[in-house]
Amino acid sequence: MAGVGPGRWQEHALESPSLRGNPLGDPSRRPLFVWTPPAHDDDPRRRFPTLYVLHAMTGQARAFFNVSPFTPNLPTLLDRSSLEAIVVLVDGFTSLGGAQWIDSPAIGAYGSYLCEDVVSFVDRGFRTLADPAHRGLAGTSSGGFGAMVWAMLRPDLFGGLASHAGDCLFDVSLRGELAAAAQSLRNLYGGSFERFWQDFRSGRPVLDNPSDPLLQNLYATAAAFSPRGDGTVELPFSLATGELRPQVWERWCAWDPVRLAPTHAAALAGLRAIWIDAGARDEYHLDLAATAFRAALAAAGVADGRVHFELFDGGHRGLARRLPLSLSFLAERLGRPDVPPA
Repeated sequence: MAGVGPGRWQEHALESPSLRGNPLGDPSRRPLFVWTPPAHDDDPRRRFPTLYVLHAMTGQARAFFNVSPFTPNLPTLLDRSSLEAIVVLVDGFTSLGGAQWIDSPAIGAYGSYLCEDVVSFVDRGFRTLADPAHRGLAGTSSGGFGAMVWAMLRPDLFGGLASHAGDCLFDVSLRGELAAAAQSLRNLYGGSFERFWQDFRSGRPVLDNPSDPLLQNLYATAAAFSPRGDGTVELPFSLATGELRPQVWERWCAWDPVRLAPTHAAALAGLRAIWIDAGARDEYHLDLAATAFRAALAAAGVADGRVHFELFDGGHRGLARRLPLSLSFLAERLGRPDVPPA
């Protein structure tokens, strides 16, 4: 097939004004990986749609290049494809593990970094179709959350999204973890997140304790969704009992894509392509969340012809293998001429 073959990867070091002086002291200079398809070199006058890939919590852009026995990584899968788009791997790792791709006074301005710094850098340096109709976001887990949120909040930038088990429907996918976190903190750390982080960063093997992923993810999520103005973090539950703190929990739910959809119906209706999937055995019940977001799209008036929805056989692990499917879907839809979406 014409166009199939290895593309070209470039690694850049992007100095982000938005991340400069962030409260965690994390680097403002970030790796940025850009893949251009073979056709990019074949026709120097041609411009391409751009697809931005957001990794999951605790992920890093460089990790997409990791190799495993018998399992092709994302770069290998892209080189096997006939994708005709520029693909950008964005790095959003923090010393808490991630930032949910939004701005937070407890973590840093990772939404502004993505939407302002990364997009402008790529448009300046590559032959992009620099228009929202030709830009898409794709991500796994919390990266899928970022794709859903910024496609709704920034229709001036993005015209399509792909979410693979993206975080949403928090009342189902996240609320059930609060009691388990309170129990683990009490039993292992005397009810103190400070003691957890001291132990987590002590040099012992990370994720050595079964509760590590739960506590790390929950605190990082709280730092994103319920920070105070001074950069400290409010938790949405009682450390002593696990009981919900409704006012704080509502701050979390204000970011839930399922709840955002009704108030951003116009932005969703203007998207040219939406891919939503999850494993039917997702350990965090994000298959149920994906189903709820699909229903929210329908209620917002998004036409079926612009949405691919799928519950595949699998769980939450290995979601990156799904990215070539959604990237091909987005590239085909966002590569079309500027006509109203069907």
